[in-house]
Amino acid sequence: NPLYENGVSNIALFDTHYYGGIKHYQWTALPLAMHGVVCKKDGSTVKISIGDKAEDEVFCISDLLPHLDRDMTKGAESKIKGENLNIIIGSIPLSCENKESVKANVLNILKERFDIANEDFISAEIEFVPAGDARDMGLDKSFVLGYGQDDRICAYTSLCAMLDTSDNDLTLACMFVDKEEVGSQGASGMQSLFFEDMVAEISQLCGNYSHLDVRRALRNSYMLSSDVTAGYDPNYENAFDKNNDAYLGRGISFNKYTGGRGKSGANDASPEYIAKLRAILDEKGVSYQLTEMGKIDQGGGGTIAYITANYGMNVIDCGCPLLNMHAPFEISSKADIYEAYRAYKEFLLMR
Repeated sequence: NPLYENGVSNIALFDTHYYGGIKHYQWTALPLAMHGVVCKKDGSTVKISIGDKAEDEVFCISDLLPHLDRDMTKGAESKIKGENLNIIIGSIPLSCENKESVKANVLNILKERFDIANEDFISAEIEFVPAGDARDMGLDKSFVLGYGQDDRICAYTSLCAMLDTSDNDLTLACMFVDKEEVGSQGASGMQSLFFEDMVAEISQLCGNYSHLDVRRALRNSYMLSSDVTAGYDPNYENAFDKNNDAYLGRGISFNKYTGGRGKSGANDASPEYIAKLRAILDEKGVSYQLTEMGKIDQGGGGTIAYITANYGMNVIDCGCPLLNMHAPFEISSKADIYEAYRAYKEFLLMR
């Protein structure tokens, strides 16, 4: 039941549930776009995309003005809770006499524009994201400022590398998985069996399927787990290890291990595999860096690498360093994006 009306202010709002680890306060007072699908009982699907075109309306989560915020000394996270991340959606009533008339007017607009009713939200997936395109950043235009670069820049460079690789007699796969920020569960997460099932289907089509063949194929595979990492931020130097963290503009970053304090929840790539990758990248002149993710006891983070490592597969985390990770607008280096593409392509040509 996302749509409701505040009876005192006569403002209609959408209730939300945030995804992954975010700083709540960063998402207020920003123009937001609405994207998603609504699946109706008759089997049809309605696509919604509002806010990214210049002529589109946008949406917003309100914030308290500083004049009335006597608690500004408190931590921002303690003031803005997940329950307060509600999207303002409208204020014009359908009829002045009716209760919840603003909500009724919003529903009337949704009916006219998309032919959906309030109950259709039950079978819908709708996201609110920062509105607007990614932009060049800096006077030298060396950076990209945009939302969702974790992990759009990894998916984009991986796909480009795959499409540009044709002279290889090995079986190549490029997987795009969901739910990584919350544990990789579900049918579209890496913990599902879809990849294992796909290998089994290929083995069956080759005419020599056996459970052992599938296990051997997975065990003898090489993988790059494409995910961003934390870039060294000169504004927050105390959180980083300057000798071992990733720097923007110095190429794709490889993390031998991720996880948290004491490598908890980490994959730990073998030195033999790293040496093999080094030889290929050095030969082709690809810029790369071997990095960690901030100071050892500062925090940490993980990816899906540990899941495929359970097959015995050779896998390592690699991707572009970011500033502002998980914020509405993240910062990446164009040079790193290009070197990521080059690294993924050379990896796919690896023997």
